[in-house]
Amino acid sequence: MSSSNRDSRLRREPQRGIEVSVVIPCLNEEATIGICIRKAQATLERLGIAGEVIVADNGSTDRSVEIARSLGARVVHESRKGYGRALMRGFRAARGEFIIMGDGDDSYDFTDLERFIKPLREGADLVMGTRLKGTILPGAMPWKNRYIGNPFLSGLLNILFHAGVSDCHCGMRAFRRDALEKMQLQCSGMEFASEMVIKAAKAGLRIVEIPITLYPDGRTRPPHLRPWRDGWRHLKLMLSFSPTWLFLIPGILLLLGGGLVMMLSAGGEGSSPARPLSGDVHWAVVGSLCAILGYQVVHLGLFARAYSIIHRFGEVDRLVDAIFRFVGLERGLLIGAILVLLGLSVDAHALLPWISPDGALPNLRTSLWGVVLMVMGVQTMFNAFLLSLLGEQYQRKHVPSKDRHARSSLTVIHSNRVAQQSS
Repeated sequence: MSSSNRDSRLRREPQRGIEVSVVIPCLNEEATIGICIRKAQATLERLGIAGEVIVADNGSTDRSVEIARSLGARVVHESRKGYGRALMRGFRAARGEFIIMGDGDDSYDFTDLERFIKPLREGADLVMGTRLKGTILPGAMPWKNRYIGNPFLSGLLNILFHAGVSDCHCGMRAFRRDALEKMQLQCSGMEFASEMVIKAAKAGLRIVEIPITLYPDGRTRPPHLRPWRDGWRHLKLMLSFSPTWLFLIPGILLLLGGGLVMMLSAGGEGSSPARPLSGDVHWAVVGSLCAILGYQVVHLGLFARAYSIIHRFGEVDRLVDAIFRFVGLERGLLIGAILVLLGLSVDAHALLPWISPDGALPNLRTSLWGVVLMVMGVQTMFNAFLLSLLGEQYQRKHVPSKDRHARSSLTVIHSNRVAQQSS
């Protein structure tokens, strides 16, 4: 199925008469899938809610599909492996206004659906279960996940994206269909859980968290979760969605730290206990390399922030907006040329003693400053071209329509004035 077809199926309106779709991802869950389906069906019936249960099979080789169909659940298949892919296949098949997801290993309580539905009816976009603020029964969660992995990753996600959730990996959550469209989910694996929270926060959706109980799962197979591999994938995703922490902050630290080391290494020949870096050419070389690297990493951060706005969300980014509005290609080239000329001047000054009649050795530490300025100047000129290419797409996506309308209105007014004067 093409991506356009998938998108159109996600955008369709909920089917009349179905309010809630319960989506359960499934990969060899024959021991527990029937229990989950029965609980969900009985709860929907008890609450008098028109709903459906969808099992998103991800290539089960046991009797999971047979059991699900025998109980009246609708089964859809996703041949490509991955937790996120299975869930997205189930979401595309869902016909309800609200979608509730939960694992099929009987660790989540599908008789607790009402507490997820109520906030959605009151206007919430995403309702997150939280195990860490609820109850975790003995044997339900490994200690390293409970006390190390989950609190660390959830805390980092809140620092980076201000989501305000305590358990970003909880597998039981609910959301509105229109919220799903706004989140534009894409991840294929376990990191899908973090992606949903990140994109909901970045899209400004209303997130509500409710404490739940986590039960020991009833599976007879090894768990699909691989803590170290999946933990790294969650961390990598968070950093890739936060260019400031991945690029800008490390780049600025490298740039400032490198410049500081170069300044501390300046001075006469040789160092002293009081000033251990003074006169040390080796430290000057290290500082210059750090400064050049940091300068380029800062530019990568600007590229990443612009790309994020263009291809993910149209959030306001004052730094990128100011660069595109007030720097641009021509000024970027001018700034780069000035840095190159300044570097050449510093280098020429450092080499003057060498070409003098005395034949003194050039000042290598001063010469390094010239080299750093020249390299940064060349980086600035080339980076200005790339930023200008991104800037064209940024302006089309990010400049408010009212500004574009204002500009077009000014053009019309100007044309009318010219026509009146000519008449």
